[in-house]
Formats: sequence, structure tokens, C-alpha cells
Amino acid sequence: MDVAKECLEAGITEVGPGKRFGDVGAAIQELAKDHGYGVVRELGGHGVGHALHEEPHINHVGRQGHGMRFREGMTFTIEPMINEGTPEIRLLEDGWTVVTADKKLSAQYEHTIAVTSSGCEILTPWHLLLRKTAKLA
Repeated sequence: MDVAKECLEAGITEVGPGKRFGDVGAAIQELAKDHGYGVVRELGGHGVGHALHEEPHINHVGRQGHGMRFREGMTFTIEPMINEGTPEIRLLEDGWTVVTADKKLSAQYEHTIAVTSSGCEILTPWHLLLRKTAKLA
């Protein structure tokens, strides 16, 4: 879980106007690999708008310096799925539930991001809410 959260954070640090989509995937992939984990390739982040999953697709694996460039105002998710074993997954019969093909553990964290003139803004600050809740306990 810690590595999945770190992968999300590493991907977010690569978002900003003029940066490339591949930068996000490369950061996530490198960190996961350094810790011995696989990154699911079939699923990725997505645009946020009128439908559940919209363009653009944000790969969680990639090559630094490749892909479309981020532009101010883009809004999308980054949600890497980090697997204990191989990156392969299976979709169950319900058409929604995803499991690892090798039946090993997986973890996923997600944020919705907006590209700003100076970088990006996290629109789903659950990590801040968790800190507040912990302080109250």
C-alpha cells in the first residue's frame, strides 16, 4: 500500500503545463519496479467530465519525454494499480471487478488532478482528510 501511494505521488509530481503524459507513467513504473512490483497496463487514469471515463487516457507506464503535453485546465485522474506479482489482471463476470491474474495482492490510490498555470492542483484531497481524522482520534 505504501508503494502504491508513493507511485501516485510520484506521478502527480510530473504533472504541469508543457510536461508530457509519458512522464507520469515513467515515474510510476520506475518506482514500482524499484520495489519489485508490477504496474497494471490495461487500466489507467482518465479525463473527468460528463461521462464516467473520458479521454485523455493517462497510462501508468510510459517513457519520459513522450506522449501528449499537459495543458492548463485539463482535469483527469491518476490511479495506478500496483501488483505484488505480475501486472496482468482479469475482469470478473460482473464486468466491473478487476483482480490480479496471479491472485497476488494489489493496491490502488487515486486522485483527480487539474493542471494549473504553475503545476497542478489535487481536487480530491482525501490525504488531508485522513490527517485531520487521525489528529481528532
